[in-house]
Amino acid sequence: MPRPYHQGAPSDHFDGTRFFNPGHPSTDKTPKDLLRWRRSREVRGVWPAQPPLAAGTDTPPAQVADGIRITMVGHASLLIQVAGLNILTDPVWSERVSPLPFLGPKRHNPPGIAFDALPRIDWVLLSHNHYDHLDMATLARLRRAHAPRVLTPLGNDAVIRRRIAGMDVTTGDWGERFDLGAEVSAVLHPANHWSARWLSDRRFALWAGFVLLTPQGIIYFAGDTGYGSGDIFRAVRRDFGAPRVALIPIGAYEPRWFMAAQHTNPEEAVRILEDTGAAQGLGIHWGTFRLTDEAQDAPKLALAEALEASAIPPARFLPLHPGEVWQAR
Repeated sequence: MPRPYHQGAPSDHFDGTRFFNPGHPSTDKTPKDLLRWRRSREVRGVWPAQPPLAAGTDTPPAQVADGIRITMVGHASLLIQVAGLNILTDPVWSERVSPLPFLGPKRHNPPGIAFDALPRIDWVLLSHNHYDHLDMATLARLRRAHAPRVLTPLGNDAVIRRRIAGMDVTTGDWGERFDLGAEVSAVLHPANHWSARWLSDRRFALWAGFVLLTPQGIIYFAGDTGYGSGDIFRAVRRDFGAPRVALIPIGAYEPRWFMAAQHTNPEEAVRILEDTGAAQGLGIHWGTFRLTDEAQDAPKLALAEALEASAIPPARFLPLHPGEVWQAR
């Protein structure tokens, strides 16, 4: 077995070699499970080569001193501008999310911000090391162009430093708080997920969401997560207060027997909105890379149905399209 990425004492979510989700159904799948999914796969709808999803390509300002400005790049990649800081989450500008540049899920819409139009990037928040969230080619471009600092859960520094020399990477455990400057801090918050880059390193590195504590209010980025009992989402409200805005995944959820432990569906995403008490929800992790069986626009349509069933106004939880901007003052 390869050497684990993190050396540390066991904890309630680390057995000394691998991380796990305490009190949550296992996210591990066997080759037999994967074969069963592939054999019975039912793709519900099409993914057009050039879908009518993009709301336009955003040219963000150099910085935002007052309020919050969030631009959807695509999937889980967002530009958060607050308190003069420019923060990217899980940045991916590559055409594919795969260990191979010519195989694997392909981008179905262009990035909502052209890479060369990015303002100076201060921080990158990396939730975990799956290829659709940790893209080495994009990180290397950011290192050359912006030299940002990276904050990520335990063990992911080993993955990054193997490929990108000189990257400024800070790692932390669930519950740890880090000063980002400008009176903004980031807390790594539990998520119900897993990690792997290869067949032999499953759960060697930790995964997380982020709670950003800012002068303009709380921003919650859930990362990749299953719903589970909902305890981790209720803990956001209990420990930090209701977020001003929550970035919640709504896609990559079918079939449920395979995906439920690791990815929320739109109905569960609405429950996260209610659990956290967020004033505004923004739907992420949908429509850019075809990872699972639902149609490209299915998450958006299912989100509308779930909001109606819960008597929540549609404007309170918006499915962000690439290039779309949400702003609060």
